[in-house]
Amino acid sequence: MAKDPLLAAEAALRAHALTYPDAYEEFPWGERAIKVAKKIFVFISYDRETFVLRVTTKLGESNEPALGLPFVTPTGYGLGKSGWVTAAFERGSKPPIEILCDWIHESYTLVAPKKLVAKL
Repeated sequence: MAKDPLLAAEAALRAHALTYPDAYEEFPWGERAIKVAKKIFVFISYDRETFVLRVTTKLGESNEPALGLPFVTPTGYGLGKSGWVTAAFERGSKPPIEILCDWIHESYTLVAPKKLVAKL
């Protein structure tokens, strides 16, 4: 059986996010959250029942262009007002890993302490 492309994307995005200085993972609310200095910079969740991958990041200058993409919505719970977006991918879709990695990078630079961003 071929590996689920969304599961592979989840693993690749997780691995990428954890390469950032002082990044670590926790599971508040049952979702994978990658944090730095106790602040979340990316949520990555793959629902194995509905086969939907969601990636949530905080964006600055990329926010408006991101919201123009068909798979992106402002994040709920009022977070969208602060620049957070959620990209959702259903079974059969191919997540744009390079773009999502760029968004993870941007989110990290917006959330992380300046001394850690300087290490990049």
